[in-house]
Amino acid sequence: QVTLVESGGGLVQAGGSLRLSCAVSGRTEYVAAMAWFRQSAGKEREFVSGISYNGGYTDVAESVKGRFFVSRNNAKNEAYLELDILKPEETAVYYCGGLSRDYPSRSEAEYATWGQGTQVTVSS
Repeated sequence: QVTLVESGGGLVQAGGSLRLSCAVSGRTEYVAAMAWFRQSAGKEREFVSGISYNGGYTDVAESVKGRFFVSRNNAKNEAYLELDILKPEETAVYYCGGLSRDYPSRSEAEYATWGQGTQVTVSS
């Protein structure tokens, strides 16, 4: 069994920054590519950013390009999401997902492993 645990969420003013972390434990060999999704109240979960197993490939949603940055440290079994210039409409629960293949997907349905999420609240 593999477990993902997100951390780093919180309350921040518009224009501020946060750094989210996702720690992988247990059968870590089951997780290769990783991605971040978010879900606002009343909306569907949406793709934010993903990273390949070796970190050489990243995919970023257009809405956050240039403001959010994904990275990982395989020695620590962790992935990160740097959120800069946050907007109030980006208030959401941010989830980390894991795939057993090397490259991330923008499709939520392909992810078998998820963390419990971390709340990000951006005040205006």
